[in-house]
Amino acid sequence: MADRRRDDRRPHGELVADVLAVLWEAGTPMTAQQVNAVLGQGLARTTMATILTRLYEKGTLRRTPSGRGFAYEPVEDAAGLVAGRMHRELASEPRRDLVLKRFVSSLSENDEDTLRRLLLQVDGDSG
Repeated sequence: MADRRRDDRRPHGELVADVLAVLWEAGTPMTAQQVNAVLGQGLARTTMATILTRLYEKGTLRRTPSGRGFAYEPVEDAAGLVAGRMHRELASEPRRDLVLKRFVSSLSENDEDTLRRLLLQVDGDSG
């Protein structure tokens, strides 16, 4: 029975994404209890507190004292979080040119056009 329960769990990354979505939607700091109530998954208080603490320790959330615990809010919006992740991945690769080439070659035509437009816009802003 324990194996069945483990198989029924959703992937950890999905739970973290749901927690972040709740915080982004709220637009205001929330406690672990508040996030848990909005999710409505019946998670243990300690599970939610652990998730929020780990996101805080990674720099994804900031926290402020609230009662006997903390209230949490995202440091960045969803796009900023993904952009930061992409930048860290690129920074960790010694062959950045190869990674960028493979990334660009896998883009859809629309995404490629958007990237070109954004690069020209950034170039124009700095010049």
